[in-house]
Amino acid sequence: MPSSGLNGPYDLTSNGVANAVTRSSAGVYALGKTENGAFHIYYVGRSDSDVAGRLQQHVVKWYPQFKFDYFSSAKSAFEKECHLYHDFSPKDNDVHPARPRDTNWICPACRIFA
Repeated sequence: MPSSGLNGPYDLTSNGVANAVTRSSAGVYALGKTENGAFHIYYVGRSDSDVAGRLQQHVVKWYPQFKFDYFSSAKSAFEKECHLYHDFSPKDNDVHPARPRDTNWICPACRIFA
């Protein structure tokens, strides 16, 4: 199984997010839980500007843990989210990650949007 390359896992609680994600930045995250010593990814997402804020929106949902990483640009975050989506096929992602409005970015894994 591929590695996500993300930091964590951390508890997906308000305090867990606040303690782990300490700056406002573009970023990518994976939601899931640890079973038998392995983190299982059920959903991947990103924020183009504030990954901590986006994670806080998931706190009331049913995922107990998250992993994340910061990225220097929205484009880098989009590309990482695409790789995670294709590498892990998260069961709770209904559709391919969307690219930000007013961009012409192409998925680096499947070339969608080309």
